Amino acid sequence: MPLTVLVDYDSGNLHSAEKAFQRMAAETGGGSILVTSRPEDVARADRIVLPGDGAFPACRAALGAYGGLFEAIEEAVLRKARPFLGICVGMQMLASRGHEYRLTEGFGWIPGDVVRIEPADRALKVPHMGWNDLVIDHQHPVLGGIATGDHAYFVHSYHFRVTDPAHRLAFCDYGGPITAIVGRDNILGTQFHPEKSQAAGLRLIGNFLRWTP
Repeated sequence: MPLTVLVDYDSGNLHSAEKAFQRMAAETGGGSILVTSRPEDVARADRIVLPGDGAFPACRAALGAYGGLFEAIEEAVLRKARPFLGICVGMQMLASRGHEYRLTEGFGWIPGDVVRIEPADRALKVPHMGWNDLVIDHQHPVLGGIATGDHAYFVHSYHFRVTDPAHRLAFCDYGGPITAIVGRDNILGTQFHPEKSQAAGLRLIGNFLRWTP
């Protein structure tokens, strides 16, 4: 039975994510879901999910503070090509650098920078919080059944500017384009919270649990 690991490094409330993944695993035959901070669990996982809430530097430091955890993720994703999904700051850390509070090195798996949202319309407030329409840039198996105009739930003040436009799979408009989904090879990330995004989010989770890159 395939195993999907949700990485717990004290940087997010995993309760709603765990429930959403368990629901879709039951509906799709997607195997078992495990919330863990143990590197050995990551090493045996068939799929890896990295959530993240809060500030980029704090999440990056928290992940690094768990001895061997990031190294296990990196080995599984880059060497063994296990499917990976980063959520919110878990997606932002895929970037080369984050500029929140101070310059912080990211994973460098998808080149780009995480910078503060600066809407062209000054009436739009930051953080960007609430529902917004997705605009699909590039089709992908995990986006099956998800179309431009579907809604997703966002809560963030910084956004991912990818270096290569091919790595931006979807965006939303918030006084300018805001990257919503990034991806390359076996690596995906969503700026929005799929576990809080109702039909579109659950569909994405179900697709991820079936995805074979």
